This record gives sequence, C-alpha cells and structure tokens, in this order.
Amino acid sequence: MAQTQQLSQAAYDRLKEEHTNLTTAGRIDIARKIETARELGDLSENGDYHAAKEEQGKMEGRIAHLASILENAEIVDEVSGGDTVRAGSIISICYAGDEDSERYLIGSIEERLEDVEVISPTSPLGEALIGARIGETVTYEAPGGTLEVEIVSID
Repeated sequence: MAQTQQLSQAAYDRLKEEHTNLTTAGRIDIARKIETARELGDLSENGDYHAAKEEQGKMEGRIAHLASILENAEIVDEVSGGDTVRAGSIISICYAGDEDSERYLIGSIEERLEDVEVISPTSPLGEALIGARIGETVTYEAPGGTLEVEIVSID
C-alpha cells in the first residue's frame, strides 16, 4: 500500500496540471520525436532515437510517480504561524553546538519552495519535530548518531 502524501491544495493542483500535461501533450511530443528519429534510418546506431526513447522512459516514470502521489494525496490546510510543528510548517531549527539556525519546510518534496529545504514528516528528524513547540529541543537518530535540534521559530 502506498504512503499517504500530505499536500497543500496549491501543490496538489500543480501536480495534477503537470500530470495532465505529461499524459497529453507530453506523450504526443515524445511520439513525434521518436517518429522523426525512426525516419533517419538504422535504429541500432541512431542516437536521436535512443535519446528520445530514454526521454520517453523518464517521462513515463514521472507520470507513474505523479499518479501515485495524486491517488494517495491528503489535502492539508496551509499552515501559517502557530507554536506547534506540523506538516506544512516552515520552521527554523538550530543544531546543538551550532549558533546558526536553518529554515525548513516540513512536508513532501513536491511542496518544495525556492528558498527553503524540505524535511519529510516521516524522516527521523521530521518525526521528532512533529508536535514539538518553539523553544523545545528534540533528539533523533541520524546515521552518524544521536543529534539534538532546538525549534527556534515556526513561520
């Protein structure tokens, strides 16, 4: 069973539009590229044909990925502020022993923003942060050992 993806309405709509575009215009475009490349002759040494087929494979993989996300999507309300970390929160955290804070979005990679990295709510750090409040320090197991982070702010 596929994992539920928590998405904002805006992200869901963007992914739905991308899926529709890829399954319609995208497939037509790649079919034309393949047909044009076939007309060039011998397929065994036809770089254009092989490039088009590779592009088609990548596109079909993205279509399948998007279909899975959309099928298992849970639309969540957009979060602004608050004092508890939840999916959709943009937070600033400070690692123990570090003076600089870092900003992250708690959510799906599909929610990504240009100026903020994403932490999955199902990752060890994400699971530790969910439900925590501003000023709290949480610990989690990382591949290099146990780490501590303090929640500095929730935007």
